[in-house]
Amino acid sequence: MRWALVKVCLAVTTMVVVAFAVPLGLVVKEMARDRAFSNAERQAAAVAPALSITTERDQLERVVASAGSDAQMAVHIPGADGRPAVDIGRRRAAEADIAAVRRMGRASTTEVSGGSTLLQPVALSSGAIAVVEVYVPEAEVSNGVGTAWAVLAGVGAALVVGSVAVADRLGVRMVQPAQRLAEGAHELGEGKLGARVPEEGPTELRLAAVAFNSMADQVVGLLANERELAADLSHRLRTPLTVLRLNAASLGDGPAADQTRAAVAQLEREVDTIIRTAREAKPQTAAVGPGAGCDAAEVVRERMAFWSALAEDEGRKWRLAGVERPVRAPVARADLAAALDALLGNVFRHTPEGTAFAVDVHNGEDAVIVLVSDAGPGIPDPDAAMLRGSGSGHDGSTGLGLDIVRRLAEATGGDVRIGSSVLGGTEVRVWIQLDGRRPAVGGHRGNVRRRRRQAAR
Repeated sequence: MRWALVKVCLAVTTMVVVAFAVPLGLVVKEMARDRAFSNAERQAAAVAPALSITTERDQLERVVASAGSDAQMAVHIPGADGRPAVDIGRRRAAEADIAAVRRMGRASTTEVSGGSTLLQPVALSSGAIAVVEVYVPEAEVSNGVGTAWAVLAGVGAALVVGSVAVADRLGVRMVQPAQRLAEGAHELGEGKLGARVPEEGPTELRLAAVAFNSMADQVVGLLANERELAADLSHRLRTPLTVLRLNAASLGDGPAADQTRAAVAQLEREVDTIIRTAREAKPQTAAVGPGAGCDAAEVVRERMAFWSALAEDEGRKWRLAGVERPVRAPVARADLAAALDALLGNVFRHTPEGTAFAVDVHNGEDAVIVLVSDAGPGIPDPDAAMLRGSGSGHDGSTGLGLDIVRRLAEATGGDVRIGSSVLGGTEVRVWIQLDGRRPAVGGHRGNVRRRRRQAAR
């Protein structure tokens, strides 16, 4: 926008300068010509009184010398009464031009070598017509024209430069508020909820800044209300959890009782984590710094130890691979455990009893990949399954399990993909970036696909 304004102003100012400077330059040239010939007419008029009195050569030469330079003035007196014609000074005009002036009886100008001549007829006492010739050099005709044109060109250039400078300042005044508005929108899109835009600039941009700030305030308010609602709803679970904990304590001893009490304790911890996270307004899947995070292999082993008991009860065969050595992942331990529970819970919930499943962990140079696959019927529409909160409401599903997994992966710059597994059912691939940097919006999926192709080669 800024350069567009400068170009428009440059074009308009140039047209205006040309429209005025060219006619002014021509007028200055014409004025210089008129001035030169006016001086020539005055010189010719100074000789006319002497010609009306005498035609003596000596006297006329003195008059011509006093009126102007002999090199620029000449007097042509025709012969009469047996006297020869008299020519005083240097003749430049042609004889035919002089004769034409005598015949017409009025002044005339004619072009000669090096300039022009003014031919002025003067009536003598004898009735004959003498012609006074005044030479006007070309330098005298154009005297001062070059300087005047240079001044006009300088004024025109100054006007163009000044208009460009003014247009640039106006462009900055318009562009800077628009840039700040774009930067504020970008910051808000990155999750910086404190981003605001100064309400200044032209009226339209000022109104846009007011609307943006109002929108940002509403977003902050809505998020605060959602956090409070999540905390309140989670807090309501404390009463039934207390009942479950008391009932689990009365189950006595045994593997089933121990598993039940462990599940109730974990559920209480998860509820506490949800309430605390909602109150603090900090995402659970926030990227962690270098050296932080958790051992993904240890978390997978721990969660598989929990789910293996249920798998044994349902007659499911399972396989675990890639957890023999530590695998560092830049995510919180509780978040990774919640994501694994969501994936394994989906396997147990949506596949028949006796369906086999497997968990594989791959430690790459720039990412940790967790694969959860099963031998079930598969997912008919993977894209619909990845939609946030799109649970159908059947079988107790809320549609948030895969969303928890995706938020975990996307917080590190990775993503989640659903495909077909080698077991014949569904494979969920969780790609966790090791650098922990969240890419620009819309750009991380292409980076993930490119890295996958490189890893496959």
